[in-house]
Amino acid sequence: MDEIVGNPSLNAKAALGSGASFWRTKAVDGLPAITLTDGPHGVRMQGEAGDHLGLGASAPATCFPPAAGLAQSWDRDLVRRVGAAIADEARALGVSVVLGPGVNIKRDPRCGRNFEYFSEDPLLSGSLGAAWVSGLQSRGIGASVKHFAANNTETDRMRSDSQVPDRALHEIYLKSFERVVTEARPWTVMCAYNKVNGVYASENRWLLTDVLRGEWGFDGLVVSDWGAVADRVAALAAGLDLAMPGGDSTLDEEVVAAVREGRLDPAVLDESAARVVRLLTRATHADPAQPVDHSVHHALAREAAAHSIALVKNDTAVLPLQTSETIAVVGSFAVQPRFQGGGSSHINASTVDVPLHEIRSRAGSEVTFSDGGDTDAAVSAALAADVAVLFLGLSDADESEGFDRTHIDLPDDQIHLLAAVSAVQPRTVAVISHGGVVRLSDVNRCAAAILDCALLGQGGGAAIADVLFGIVNPSGRLAETVPVRLEDAPSFLNFPGEHSRVRYGEGVFVGYRGYDARGVDVTFPFGHGLSYTDFRYSDLTVTTDGDGIRVSVAVTNIGDRDGREVVQVYLGFPESSVSRPPQELKAFDVVDVPAGGRADVRLHISRADLAHWDDRVARWVVEGGRCSVRVGRSSRNILCTSDIDVAGDSIDIPLTMDSTLGELLADPVMGPQLVDRFQAMAPADGLGTDMLTMISSIPVNRLKAFGAGEAVAALEQMLSDGAESPAESP
Repeated sequence: MDEIVGNPSLNAKAALGSGASFWRTKAVDGLPAITLTDGPHGVRMQGEAGDHLGLGASAPATCFPPAAGLAQSWDRDLVRRVGAAIADEARALGVSVVLGPGVNIKRDPRCGRNFEYFSEDPLLSGSLGAAWVSGLQSRGIGASVKHFAANNTETDRMRSDSQVPDRALHEIYLKSFERVVTEARPWTVMCAYNKVNGVYASENRWLLTDVLRGEWGFDGLVVSDWGAVADRVAALAAGLDLAMPGGDSTLDEEVVAAVREGRLDPAVLDESAARVVRLLTRATHADPAQPVDHSVHHALAREAAAHSIALVKNDTAVLPLQTSETIAVVGSFAVQPRFQGGGSSHINASTVDVPLHEIRSRAGSEVTFSDGGDTDAAVSAALAADVAVLFLGLSDADESEGFDRTHIDLPDDQIHLLAAVSAVQPRTVAVISHGGVVRLSDVNRCAAAILDCALLGQGGGAAIADVLFGIVNPSGRLAETVPVRLEDAPSFLNFPGEHSRVRYGEGVFVGYRGYDARGVDVTFPFGHGLSYTDFRYSDLTVTTDGDGIRVSVAVTNIGDRDGREVVQVYLGFPESSVSRPPQELKAFDVVDVPAGGRADVRLHISRADLAHWDDRVARWVVEGGRCSVRVGRSSRNILCTSDIDVAGDSIDIPLTMDSTLGELLADPVMGPQLVDRFQAMAPADGLGTDMLTMISSIPVNRLKAFGAGEAVAALEQMLSDGAESPAESP
């Protein structure tokens, strides 16, 4: 640091750690200030008088599909290209760091910010998040991965305590962040508002220093969410470097006073200031801005939207539409599309494709329109047409940052309209727009075909028309389970919490993991999506080595259209000694296969991804035994399987007087000695299975209560003699 800014004063070091204004850092000792601004599906660049609620105006920018939509592409390369395009626009607007991506887990369907997060699954969230960061930073603009960590509700979000069991915290809620940090090396990580197991994320040294920097090797800067710092000194000591927004000089004064009074180690301040300087240096060495061709970016937004549409139902092959068919388009979203979420990520879109206009431009026959306000008029139009296309969904008022939903239903008037139209027109297509998952049971009952569009950004209108007419073969896959009822969600009874506490009672059984473990019916499963062609899977081979598991499968397009397939690999451990989901997504890939063609898909699952978090030893452990490798088109459409044996890790569990007899018997050294002793003590007719099972569960130090004081003394001596030989568990 001294080489860059000379010998900065204590005041200068403290000043580096807080902003000058809402979006800008301070210019300290000759170092330039930089601008950070909201993302993640576009650049929300405001002036100095900015806000974090999406209220003020911002400069025009390309609005790409928000994470809820983009995740349905399952396409790392596409996400990487979107990140790169956002970086180009950021540089042109003078922005050095874009606040995104959001990789928090969609724990509950009601979370108001689910539109900004990718998935209920940490592998999908982390992989797409890493791709976005790689694309953005490849153009010299920094990312800020958010919101670290366990930020899964908007209710009381600045005080809420996320009380998460160790296994769930590591396997689900930290895993997506770990993948982004280790694979993409983001410039910054943004800490969350909430507490994590009793400690504010901004003041949580275990989270920001021990895990993020110590275990994952993060070498970047930790910035606060805007307004997340309650105690600047405690946050600095925990590992937070930059408190935002700026404008409060007392924050710096508190740091100076803490150092002078001996309450804050000056070395901590030095390290933090050096990380700020490193960020400023990275930003100022970026390539100069180049003119942005917004038409090119709009074309990319259209492409991304088209690949993010999931065709979840297509009875009687209603889709694709024929240009010769007459079409009745119904619903106000056809002319005023819902294409992004509300709050801090709201983008001032450079242009917006209107679905009705795009449909008319591709149709060869009459296209009528009704906004749906007059159900007799909509029904008449549908009856007179060859097919009806209804646009349904949630409005900006239904879901946004800052509050959670209380239900997941579509508006009643939309369901009534759909029922009336489908009653006279069996060839009815529903086009659904939403940021958080919506209950589709009624839609599934009424509509012959359903396009789940989530949120598609400014190019969504053209993308919808392209998919409707088969110009683009749909390839989107759901990134979140669609339940039959909200009450079926694994987190239902523990959301959004009460008295500023949220208990993550479902543990690791989040999303499809929980639905599968309980055998609950769903409307559409995680990973589901149809195509206008058909694929056959064959020639599955699975091998294992010290690096993990390698999977190879052939995918053949047996239809008459070129298509894109999303190959999904799930693993199950049916003989596990711990409670685990029946299966978990461990690998996926997107492959384009021409009609009649074949693609050989090869996937690798690292050994680290075979492990579960063992809270007895507080580390990752690979459990040995049979592993079921399941390859398919969704979590509930498995097309081929293969079992393979996995070599496990050895873990040391010290044997003590609090250990059970069963645990002692399982020890390779202690066990045989105990067997000999028990055989000598057993009655002539032996110990029954029920008696063995019962006494195996008794801790050694409790045997005295059963009159076995002499045996306890002998066992204590055996444990003392065998202290050099701890137990090994597979």
